[in-house]
Amino acid sequence: MAEPASDSARPSDGATPPRPQIRRLSEGTVNRIAAGEVVERPASAVKELVENALDAGARRIDVAISGGGKTLVSVEDDGCGMTADDLLLAIERHATSKLAVDDAGTEDLVHINSLGFRGEALPSIGAVARLGIISRPRGGEGHALKVEGGKLSGPRPAGTAPGTRIEVRDIFFATPARLKFLKSDRAEAQAVSDVVKRIAMAHPRVAFSLTHEGRTMLRLDAEAATDDEEAHLARLARILGRDFQDNVMPVAIEREGIAIHGHAGLPTFNRGNAQAQYLFVNGRPVRDKLLTGAVRGAYADFLARDRHPILALFVEVDPAEVDVNVHPAKAEVRFRDPGHVRALIVKSLRMALDAAGHRASTTVAGAALGAFRPEPQTLHRPPPQRHLMELASRSFAPSAPATHVPGMEDGHGGEASAHTPADALAGFERAEARVEDTASTDDLMDRPLGAARGQLHLTYIVSETRDGLILVDQHAAHERLVHERMKKALSEAGIKRQALLVPEVVELGAGEAAALADRSDELAELGLVIEPFGDGTIIVRETPAMLGDTDIQGLIRDLADEVAELGEALSLKERLDEVSGTMACHGSVRAGRRLTAAEMNALLREMEVTPHSGQCNHGRPTYVKLTLPDIEKLFGRR
Repeated sequence: MAEPASDSARPSDGATPPRPQIRRLSEGTVNRIAAGEVVERPASAVKELVENALDAGARRIDVAISGGGKTLVSVEDDGCGMTADDLLLAIERHATSKLAVDDAGTEDLVHINSLGFRGEALPSIGAVARLGIISRPRGGEGHALKVEGGKLSGPRPAGTAPGTRIEVRDIFFATPARLKFLKSDRAEAQAVSDVVKRIAMAHPRVAFSLTHEGRTMLRLDAEAATDDEEAHLARLARILGRDFQDNVMPVAIEREGIAIHGHAGLPTFNRGNAQAQYLFVNGRPVRDKLLTGAVRGAYADFLARDRHPILALFVEVDPAEVDVNVHPAKAEVRFRDPGHVRALIVKSLRMALDAAGHRASTTVAGAALGAFRPEPQTLHRPPPQRHLMELASRSFAPSAPATHVPGMEDGHGGEASAHTPADALAGFERAEARVEDTASTDDLMDRPLGAARGQLHLTYIVSETRDGLILVDQHAAHERLVHERMKKALSEAGIKRQALLVPEVVELGAGEAAALADRSDELAELGLVIEPFGDGTIIVRETPAMLGDTDIQGLIRDLADEVAELGEALSLKERLDEVSGTMACHGSVRAGRRLTAAEMNALLREMEVTPHSGQCNHGRPTYVKLTLPDIEKLFGRR
């Protein structure tokens, strides 16, 4: 007699396919599935356990790992601790003490004031690893229990200090397939370190430590500063280094119940990726496209597209205005009014950048010093004195009449302009810049950018200050000054538009077209006039005159993609900035131009009063400052 076909067997032609049977999954399988969402790697377990410790009121949290966390994860705290009954409930799914209950007995998922609230972490970890918990409440007795692959043992009495210690051994031993996807011990340990650092940034009053294989990776004492902002900056400096403390600007703004504070790096203090951007919402580390898009928009005018600022921003908002229950690992959030939050972040960063004035990061000087290399000592015949004088006259011009040097090219590859320096420097305050004698020049040494002493290779201005010297890239500096003037003129007069003789029709998806049409007023302010033209179609009637003959189809599609992803049309702003930056580049004084002392000092004075003059339109520094100690190090005097 033939055996009945299994449910998975393929039916023969014309046969009725077997009806699949619905069955309830076992508790262990349910927990292992949940663990796949909550516990992705050892760092995920550390994050959940450290957040539990913070919710328990811990003031000290010690994390220890072995094998990158694959062999052991231990988190010990001095929080409120748990009783034996609490321990039994803590390892059950969706059991938590962190949600408030109203009079009707309904849990409040709107006003979430804790880091954890889902009640999934401990049962999920216990389903895939060997979990051990020992805890003691203050004034009570200690108890311990174990959960191995979902099987409970305990609780039993145990002696321990007040607080809780949780050990996770052999993570994913119950799900070997997940274990295969973990990275090397070193990579997993680095991920754990990153998690602990991010959480520690948001809680400067709590002491943290992290050890791997008995070696200390991180040790942070609780910050003693009375001012919260000072405590935050001190904690950030301990984690990110002294350079961060020296090269950031304070950020602080509060509007309509939303407060943003923290510290943002100067544009010249940047990285090649966005990994050094730390964003927090109500003390919770998040990676949110809205927030990262806002940061990008704020720095769009100061950094090239492949460079990213360093910053740590803390957003404080009413818990009812933000949904943290949109991701199992709580790594993403949703704001009730995302546009307002984004605008506030951009505004706060712009205010900080404006307040920074002409500052450039101290790392620029460090990089300049690192570029110096001592010349090898070789025996050679010194050149004739006449040759030395000719070389000096060509390379260093202390104060020469304004003449054009043909054939010289600037740092951006363009040829030097035939205009006189007086034409290029027409916007300078000549009354302040008239420096005719040595005595008046000495007075300028007390100014931030000092007194001009001459030019190097007709490209770099050498300025002397009381405590050192400054090298200024004359083209890059003047390019920023011209660009800032153009931006001011555009903001006052508006962006001019050019009407298309034949309107351009762009076909998009229905959702993309609707999202773009909703922002038609914002785009019109930037010179782009669009209208909805049927389902999924946009018609373009006017474009910014600055763009000239541009790829309208490509521009609209880029804008639609960015609005859908970030809620902001950055492409158009960046293209306008690029055009104005190019115009500023061609309208500024070029390298290879001999400047008089008055013109050089005029450039320095305007830099001092112009925001963002510490970097050019491409994010490169416009000047380098070397202090006397720096110079003395070069010559071995220190």
